[in-house]
Amino acid sequence: MHILLFSGGINNKSWFLLLLLFFIAPVYAENKGSIARAQFTTEIQNREPVDQVLAIKNDITTVYFFTDVRHMEGRTVTHNWEYNGQIIAKKKFKIKGPRWRIFSKKELQPSMTGKWTVIVRDDQGWPLTVSIFHYLDSQSGEKNMILPLP
Repeated sequence: MHILLFSGGINNKSWFLLLLLFFIAPVYAENKGSIARAQFTTEIQNREPVDQVLAIKNDITTVYFFTDVRHMEGRTVTHNWEYNGQIIAKKKFKIKGPRWRIFSKKELQPSMTGKWTVIVRDDQGWPLTVSIFHYLDSQSGEKNMILPLP
């Protein structure tokens, strides 16, 4: 008797891939570590962000990206800063403990308005998290969107 899950059924190769996905992949992901928090901020105090930036006007020229990394001791994490889809800067960090807080800083040119992204990647190049903020022209009439932290 065959079990038909799709119109053509599942062959042995498909079963193998499903088993791999459901049994082996979660074990790898579990041991991979995680990002507990990641956000843009206007300042870092005592290794913690003071706020969360979603959009800021270009009269502010310094932005930080904070990341709270968990269970990745001995590995490397990279902040890839992108502006309108182009990599502008990379900052690598060696993770030295079970909870490791890191941050990178970017000095922005007021002319570089638009979408800014940081992609946090592991030492294999896999993306762990992505965050975006918008850098606004101060003459546009749009307002800063900076959230206070609890």
